Amino acid sequence: MDIVYTVLERRPGHPSRSRGESAEITAALWAHAAEHDRLEHVAARCESNRVDLLFYLATVDIAARAATGPEDRAFALLRRCYEASPLLTRRYLPPVPAGGADIAG
Repeated sequence: MDIVYTVLERRPGHPSRSRGESAEITAALWAHAAEHDRLEHVAARCESNRVDLLFYLATVDIAARAATGPEDRAFALLRRCYEASPLLTRRYLPPVPAGGADIAG
């Protein structure tokens, strides 16, 4: 199993944590997860300025991992969910890949 940590930064001026926010985020991620993401579990912890996410992904074989590592799979899922979810788009800034610089779609 691979574990990937990532963060969604809250939009400036958006109210801090709301009741049930973690559950809403994890439900949105599960709703947009595809079989190729190999998502096993996701955990969310909301802070005043961000939400911390842990993705637990089933490990793939070495050849497949070279093509799409766990960080790439987690980012692709998060980006896909963000683009499809008005809830995430309203509350958070766009996700940034592990390398740091945001990339288009």
